[in-house]
Amino acid sequence: MKLLLPLFILSFLAFDSSAQFTLKGRITLQGDANAAFGAAVYITELQAGTTADSTGKFSLSGIPAGLYTIRVSYVSLPPIIEKNVRIDRDLSRNFELKADAQALDEVVVSGTMREVSKLDSPVPVDVITAKFIYKNPVPSIFEGLSYVNGVRPQLNCNVCNTGDIHINGLEGPYTMVLIDGMPMVSGLSTVYGLSGIPNSLIERVEIVKGPASTLYGSEAVGGLINIITKNPAKAPLFSADVFGTTWQDYNVDLGVKFSPGEKTSSLLGLSYYNYQRPADHNSDGFTDLTLQNRISLFNKWSFGLKGNRQASIAGRYYYEDRWGGQMNWNRTHRGGDEVYGESIYTKRFELLGSYQLPHKLTFQYSFSSHNQNSAYGKVPFRADQKIAFAQLLWDKQVGKHNFLLGTPVRYTYYNDNTTATRYADGGDHADRIFLPGIFVQDEIRVGAHAVLLGGRYDYNSRHGSIFTPRAAYKYKFNQTDVIRINAGRGFRIVNLFTEDHAALTGSRQVIVKEALDPEQSWNVNVNVIKKIVTGDAFVGIDASVFYTHFTNRILPDYDTNPNEIIYDNLDGYAVSKGVSLNLDFNFPFPLKINAGGTYMDNFQREHGVRFRPVLTERFTGVWALTYEFSKSGISVDYTGNIYGPMRLPLLSEADPRAARSPVWSLQNIQVTKKFTGGLEIYGGVKNLLNFTPPANSIARSFDPFDKNVQFDPHGQVVATPENPYRLTFDPSYVYAPNQGIRGFLGLRYTLR
Repeated sequence: MKLLLPLFILSFLAFDSSAQFTLKGRITLQGDANAAFGAAVYITELQAGTTADSTGKFSLSGIPAGLYTIRVSYVSLPPIIEKNVRIDRDLSRNFELKADAQALDEVVVSGTMREVSKLDSPVPVDVITAKFIYKNPVPSIFEGLSYVNGVRPQLNCNVCNTGDIHINGLEGPYTMVLIDGMPMVSGLSTVYGLSGIPNSLIERVEIVKGPASTLYGSEAVGGLINIITKNPAKAPLFSADVFGTTWQDYNVDLGVKFSPGEKTSSLLGLSYYNYQRPADHNSDGFTDLTLQNRISLFNKWSFGLKGNRQASIAGRYYYEDRWGGQMNWNRTHRGGDEVYGESIYTKRFELLGSYQLPHKLTFQYSFSSHNQNSAYGKVPFRADQKIAFAQLLWDKQVGKHNFLLGTPVRYTYYNDNTTATRYADGGDHADRIFLPGIFVQDEIRVGAHAVLLGGRYDYNSRHGSIFTPRAAYKYKFNQTDVIRINAGRGFRIVNLFTEDHAALTGSRQVIVKEALDPEQSWNVNVNVIKKIVTGDAFVGIDASVFYTHFTNRILPDYDTNPNEIIYDNLDGYAVSKGVSLNLDFNFPFPLKINAGGTYMDNFQREHGVRFRPVLTERFTGVWALTYEFSKSGISVDYTGNIYGPMRLPLLSEADPRAARSPVWSLQNIQVTKKFTGGLEIYGGVKNLLNFTPPANSIARSFDPFDKNVQFDPHGQVVATPENPYRLTFDPSYVYAPNQGIRGFLGLRYTLR
């Protein structure tokens, strides 16, 4: 017996040390009845994990006794990390994933103008969070959308770096940009206003691809970008984000929250960007990057009202001084013909707010004033635009019908020193447009089916009546599979000189052949969402097919006469069609992959001839990979995009520059170290492949005023020994930024 007891103890200890246990439980989402299908559960020390099924349940077996770090993650929410969890028996553990200020908010408003779960919205909405933008830090939202599938910031000038945002291959004027659901960025401000929206005030960005004219007006033909600012009540007490690059450009974003009353909160933000070091790495004599000195002040107030109602008001002032041009340019050359430069002073003021009234009535209002004082070489351009907007919304639930009624009214004042506001009498007259309207939307839900029907009527004081219908259908098979079909009409009134920078720069003559009629379009979009669990990984699939048919489309004609830009209504039709695919991968280990691609076929047909518009790519691809080292608090982000060939604007058939751009890609890597107390330090490399466009992108950069160009009596360029290719100065041949590889370093601090 004395020998048996030690043997029994030893055998028990051996059994205990080899025992393995099971961790199981259920993962749910905060404020959502749905389970966190596909959420990953990962044990760091064992480098093992699993994913939750469609009911949110998970089970991970074969765990030796010990202390472990458990990490629960989901594609759209911040992870849960629990350290020193003792597992010495079968353990049942439930987790609830919650959103934070930087998480993807599952509630969206842009598709239907009311708060609704993203999965339940009849209109597909892409949501971009501040956390996603931080994967590749940039000084403005314009650059921050470079890695969103189907969305491409397009530079329109090699000299002043103006740009707009393309959605599914459609030019910038077809994209409506909203701030908190109100049309703040349009007309004149689409040229330089986008670069002045700081990331510090952004909570998230919602993107609708396709028709949204019924709810938001005639500019939302190709889609809309709704920039939703932070709620002061939920904002951190203090936030700071400061970074710089080896090009010596610097960006500072600061935010301070204060609460003067129990139901009153305010957020004060400051954004400053500075770049003052002229660089000419391609040796064309011109600055590669426009020099900028930009400041933006933002203040937003939120108020709690009786009956759980809310009110808010926000204001922003923005000033920018930018110039680009020949390296020896200075301000004494502004507006002259000795040294070429493009100098733009921009002053902008915005006011916007909302007030919830009883009986589910909401009053929204905004006002913006945009003043631009520019000199494009020796061509002065001075413009002033003011936009006032207000609308009353009524949201009413009647049985299975959810009605939304809106009465928007918009007033636009615009004046400049060009022929756009010059009448036949030779006098300068400001352009004033009064645009009242009414829209109604009915969202009907019956079981798994949802139907959205809407119509909008506007009366434009210049063009008369505008009617834009819209319809959407959604069928939710289960928690993992959804199909949506959207269709609608678009209607857009062109403001030539406020939307097309090419009309103001370079030496081409601008020809407007006749009074331009409004553009019209019909759009159809089919969207399918599917979530798949494969082994221990989760894959989210989001696929779309889109088709837009235009009549009366207006695009610049660079081909008929190389010395002219001709604007006219298309005598025919134009089509934009394609397919888009987004993939989200969530693994049991701390790796997340977001990737997407869009293939497009955009063309115009006129007089039986089909041709592609310039600066329209065949395909785009984007990706973002994130890997986290939980123990060290280090994460690595690898982001990138790739663009297919675009047709480029040549000056003549003899132009030696390539008629199409190559396949090109911008890729970045970032390493972030998180410390306790809200401090982050990050750094990395932008444009890893060091891609830049050709050095001869600016035609005749050595003769920007065409002083040595000879013309015949018909205005055509004559070939000479000095100019054998019959070129004139032209900076519109641009498809990619001129900034090559560069390092960056920054810090982020948040106090809650």
